[in-house]
Amino acid sequence: MDPSTITYLLIGIISVNFISSKWLSWLNIRQKEGAIPETIKEYVTSEKLAKTRAYQRANFNFSLFAGAFSFGITLVFLFVGFFGWLDDYLSQFIAHDLWLPVCYFAVLYIGSDLLGIPFDYYHTFVIEQRFGFNQTTVKTFFMDKLKGYLLSILIGGVLLLTFLLLVQYMGEAFWWQFWIVIGSFMILVNGFFSSYILPLFNKLTPLEDGDLKQAILSYASGAGFPLDNVFVIDGSKRSSKANAFFSGFGKRKKVVLYDTLIAQHTTDEVVAVLAHEIGHFKKKHIPLNMALGILQTGLILYVLSLLIFSESLSIALGGSHMAVHLNLVGFTMLFSPLSGLIGVLMNLLSRKHEFEADAFARDTFSGAPLALALKKLSVNNLSNLNPHPWYVFVNYSHPPLLQRLERLESNG
Repeated sequence: MDPSTITYLLIGIISVNFISSKWLSWLNIRQKEGAIPETIKEYVTSEKLAKTRAYQRANFNFSLFAGAFSFGITLVFLFVGFFGWLDDYLSQFIAHDLWLPVCYFAVLYIGSDLLGIPFDYYHTFVIEQRFGFNQTTVKTFFMDKLKGYLLSILIGGVLLLTFLLLVQYMGEAFWWQFWIVIGSFMILVNGFFSSYILPLFNKLTPLEDGDLKQAILSYASGAGFPLDNVFVIDGSKRSSKANAFFSGFGKRKKVVLYDTLIAQHTTDEVVAVLAHEIGHFKKKHIPLNMALGILQTGLILYVLSLLIFSESLSIALGGSHMAVHLNLVGFTMLFSPLSGLIGVLMNLLSRKHEFEADAFARDTFSGAPLALALKKLSVNNLSNLNPHPWYVFVNYSHPPLLQRLERLESNG
């Protein structure tokens, strides 16, 4: 395929991606609420429903504008050959085969993030603030950015250099060797994320002794899930939204509860949410998702190996010669349709897993407090109570609230 054809193919792919994603969002925002089911009527007042509509509309408008800006920039860059121009410009100062790609991606990453800061700031301090969610200070906002840069330099830089060395010395066979590297890294991060990375951004403290801790430990023991590590994260430092998650494996496994979850819910509701998280572990969802993620990475790397040395792809991006870093940029665009399809399939599996974890919590603890917790979480977070089915099919990793309640409440 000649370079000009590839250029127009890239333009077509990003255009279809943008139009289809915003069309789905438009369908979703126009979806009628319908009659409010009896099961959540006591939580959804007319005032709360109006606020939810306004929040969903504000996020849609913001996403449309931010997405159009990003799409427009990328489109212009492809038309004028900016990606190739940047390579030629940096080549005047950096000739090393390894450091040129590193600096190239550093410029793209920092430039992209700087362009995105006004959008992130607006979303945090205008939209989230307006609807009562934001707890982030300006200092915390920019400190998070700085820490993100440092992590990207340390972790991303090492992985990028490893990738480039393997490409340079192993040629197209790099893919399976780097697959081993990145697969090992994914497992390592899953095991140590909450111990070494998360504390850079949030404070984790052991759950203090009391009725809640006793109820959690009692349930976990009865469910055959020995648990010593129950932590509380200061989620209220950034948002009033509540959550909980499970991290690690083996003796390093731990449950992390947001302080907002504890503040907004009863003991039974918190234990029910915990039971749901333990359900993911007992049903082996976590290792399955990890294995699928590693397999997906292997597929991506294999397809990349077929294009990594394509001179036509580099020239299509405005380059004057074959460059591995240019082909990486082009590959992310070319692969996006397949990536989107994989995402839809993973969301299908994820929604199935959520139903299974709900059923586990219902069967080993109780469905009523979990249903109540889900109602409060959805209503307090101004979640869409009646999303469009197509939008759910493509984008939702969790089933909509009403579907989860139907299963929980119809089975006990």
